Amino acid sequence: MLSFKNRIKKEKDFRKVFNAGKVVSLDSVSIRFSQNNLEEARFGFIVSKKISKRAVVRNKVKRIFREQTRLILKDIKGGFDVVVIIKSSSITSLDAKRILLELFKQANILN
Repeated sequence: MLSFKNRIKKEKDFRKVFNAGKVVSLDSVSIRFSQNNLEEARFGFIVSKKISKRAVVRNKVKRIFREQTRLILKDIKGGFDVVVIIKSSSITSLDAKRILLELFKQANILN
């Protein structure tokens, strides 16, 4: 499970990333990221109701992406807020890891 210190929890933090952040997209996933004044990177995950009306399905997708982010967290530079926007529910864990690594590489936030 992704640690709470590595999660974006407040709406104002999400808004800050959306207003001042940069965007990188790949397949059916995109990320918005901006720098913060903290030592660690923080992540937020958004899954639209267009994917599924059922919260169970949306939460499962978020859990997959949170876990894959946790596994590669040691390779990510600190000081970034990242919002992951997922547009498809048919992504497996392996696909999620591959996509996240590629997006983080394009955003230049990997060590």
